[in-house]
Amino acid sequence: MEERLQKFLAECGIASRRKCEELIEQGLVKVNGKVVTELGTKINPEKDIVEYNGKKVQKVTKKVYILLNKPIGYVTTVKDQFDRDSVLDLVRDVKERIVPVGRLDMYTSGALILSNDGEFINKVTHPSNEIEKTYNVTVVGKVTNEDITNLENGVQIKVEGENYTTQKAKAKILKIDEEKNLSRIQIIIHEGKNREIRKMCEAIGKKVLALHRSKIANLSVKDLRLGKWRYLTQNEVDEILNLAKANKK
Repeated sequence: MEERLQKFLAECGIASRRKCEELIEQGLVKVNGKVVTELGTKINPEKDIVEYNGKKVQKVTKKVYILLNKPIGYVTTVKDQFDRDSVLDLVRDVKERIVPVGRLDMYTSGALILSNDGEFINKVTHPSNEIEKTYNVTVVGKVTNEDITNLENGVQIKVEGENYTTQKAKAKILKIDEEKNLSRIQIIIHEGKNREIRKMCEAIGKKVLALHRSKIANLSVKDLRLGKWRYLTQNEVDEILNLAKANKK
């Protein structure tokens, strides 16, 4: 049975479906020895030979789901053009080929899922499924109730050079240090624009000093030391998939 090339690549754990589309457009994928850049391309997994970066792509036989407490200083890319430390360096003991589910910027710590299940990756990362991510943020200055209201209702940020109003969020003040002129707040969002939390704080006139993602859905890294990881239980995987299904618009 034929299926779209990007869907096949995602199911094989190469990346999310959207990222696989980018890989195809970049000319990194071959079908039967020929480079394919057309997104509408369909293949027969039983007959066609698909290669990514010169290696044959095969269906995943064992699905893996990992929760990592990412330290600052690691990028969430499989390959980095600047040869910086990658989160994959922290999970070398895992034999299966896994990829980050979504992203955290280099200077943000906290919860990050890694998996080789393409459909799971797509469900967690697709905005329509509204999987919540919880961030604890330390900013310069005193955050006001008005600031919190603005964050909750949506603020204007720049996304790829264009004005964008963030979707409704949940926010609250955790602590205000008058002496040090610092505030600690919690922000919960379900979309994932590039550096969104930092830009949201800039929109209310606050500079971010520290940013930590404490939870993805109900998965917390509270009891997981920085740089450490663990496998998700099947119940945890099912809970996220059920959330995605329930939130689907």
